[in-house]
Amino acid sequence: MTLSSTPSLPLARLLGHTADAVQAVRAGQSLTDALARCPSEARPGTQALSFHVLRWLGSAMAARAQLADKPPPAALDALLLSALALLWPTGDEPPYAAHTLVDQAVTAARKRDARRASFVNAVLRRFMREREAIVEAAERDPVAVHNHPVWWAERLGRDWPEEWQALLAANNRRPPMTLRINARRGDAATYLRRLHDAGLSGQAFGSHTLVLDAPCPVTRLPGFAEGDVSVQDAGAQIAAPLLLAPGEGAPRPGARVLDACAAPGGKTGHLLELADLDVLALDSDPARLLRVDETLSRLQLKAQTACADAADPAAWWDGRPFDAILLDAPCTASGIVRRHPDVRWLRRPTDIPALAQTQARLLDALWPTLAPGGRLLYCTCSVFKAEGQDQIDAFLQRQPGAGAVKQPASPGHLLPLPDNGMEAAAPPFGASPDGFYYALLQKKT
Repeated sequence: MTLSSTPSLPLARLLGHTADAVQAVRAGQSLTDALARCPSEARPGTQALSFHVLRWLGSAMAARAQLADKPPPAALDALLLSALALLWPTGDEPPYAAHTLVDQAVTAARKRDARRASFVNAVLRRFMREREAIVEAAERDPVAVHNHPVWWAERLGRDWPEEWQALLAANNRRPPMTLRINARRGDAATYLRRLHDAGLSGQAFGSHTLVLDAPCPVTRLPGFAEGDVSVQDAGAQIAAPLLLAPGEGAPRPGARVLDACAAPGGKTGHLLELADLDVLALDSDPARLLRVDETLSRLQLKAQTACADAADPAAWWDGRPFDAILLDAPCTASGIVRRHPDVRWLRRPTDIPALAQTQARLLDALWPTLAPGGRLLYCTCSVFKAEGQDQIDAFLQRQPGAGAVKQPASPGHLLPLPDNGMEAAAPPFGASPDGFYYALLQKKT
């Protein structure tokens, strides 16, 4: 949902809920959890505002530092930062008229701390008077310029010395809403006609991928409840076709397939839309595993699901080898920041080696469960090389007797930029997707 399409609730109320969400993120909680506590009628508007604020939080913090000698209490600071982020000149059409936003922010401040409402009013009005000078001063602060922590920008600079600034800028743009058409029910061309009849429009990429011209609630998508279509980024839609692609080691009908870290179930469902398979879907989180069951139920597809740690096969594996394994490993989510703008503020530099260790543990634990000649597709929604190229290079070095081979079809790192090699991947996609890493490994016979 965009800011322009938020429900007609009082802006002061939405700003209050947005401040609560921003305060939670700054305290280390995910935005998803924070929004779950928001009243249902205010959630769409709060989400849209929160996304905008978190994309421009670095700029807002730099402005607040210039306008106040010290931060106000956390609850009021979150409101002040939210208002400053919404007032910050981004180059796009402002979400609200400045005077309206200031007035409603002061109204929200009175409900939070009536004694300090005048402070909020004074800071915001001074920002409006001195905005040009404040923005110019903020350009000397790298966090304000890129709206990412300094360590994040430095890491991208080492991994992608030519693209790092473009990657940071891309993270602050709204992503497209991309659909996956259920291959058992139709194709993109047919579904485009259904969209047109529902007053919606989009563009097809390949036979079963479609990008909407404008986001909309899933309840407006024809056949969504019946499983005819799913919302899934183009980058994520590579996984199932890549694992099932014809060639040496390709799974046959009825093949035994493991989806090792399956939640929320999008890739599990995609596999079953494309082929008749015996799928075991694992996830270590019971609540997230429930989402896999819900996804499969909506798609009217069946798989065995189990709550288990994929890195501990002794606890769940029956000893029968898998013909194929999909390992969508836990990662920093650095490739999907435009969809989850809180990630950049929640992650710490120490998360990367910790997650890389988890990824290596999963690879080493699952490899023995793969049948000789079988395929393992390793993927992460990360643009950090430690979670992609470096991880797989290290794994191949650990394999005795070169038991693992990376297939030439492996796309490698895909960046959330227009010119990222996606056209060379199968199936072809247009529109810049989220950032992913894919390596298709085959076990020697």
